Amino acid sequence: MGGVIGQWVTSGGVFVVLALMIINSCGLPFPSEVIMPVAGVLAATGHFNIVLVIAAGIVGSLIGAFIAYALARRYGRPLLLGPGRRIGISASHLDLADRWFARFGLPTVFFGRMVPVVCTYISFPAGLAKVQPVWFGVLSLLGSTIWITFLGVLGYEVGANYTKVAGPIGKAAIVIAVLIVIAVVVWYVRGRRRAAPRSGSGA
Repeated sequence: MGGVIGQWVTSGGVFVVLALMIINSCGLPFPSEVIMPVAGVLAATGHFNIVLVIAAGIVGSLIGAFIAYALARRYGRPLLLGPGRRIGISASHLDLADRWFARFGLPTVFFGRMVPVVCTYISFPAGLAKVQPVWFGVLSLLGSTIWITFLGVLGYEVGANYTKVAGPIGKAAIVIAVLIVIAVVVWYVRGRRRAAPRSGSGA
């Protein structure tokens, strides 16, 4: 995926970073953990300005977050348990998210923006919990700024010192990518399995 994203970003520039981060924050599987480091590496090699890359990532993340938040707040569970099933969302996931907000409150939005995989979906439970839009925006902006800046700078530093760190970083990236894929697959499969009995009982 990194190679494909790299080609897209190279051809489309920071606007592609913006678009991909919007898609990511809407709940589709284009991980920020790949998008931003790849864009950072390209910035280090002279393709882009790292400040613009990070700014595009933050703005895209915030736009996508508000889209997902608004959909969940407006249409609620019928949307997430209808079309949302296609990306593995189930009633058990939403119940868990509700308990998170009941227990931890607003900090869930902030910290959720800095957790791989979770940052892609955290807007949905925030919308269902009807978190105030202003607080949702502020906390999302703060959390996203920290996470996206970290990822972008990480990619930039890797690009600037590629010959020194290519080997260790390459191995670490493979491990991280595999773990992310496993986590997403497990989450998806568990959601489908738990949703199946509910569908059968309602038939």
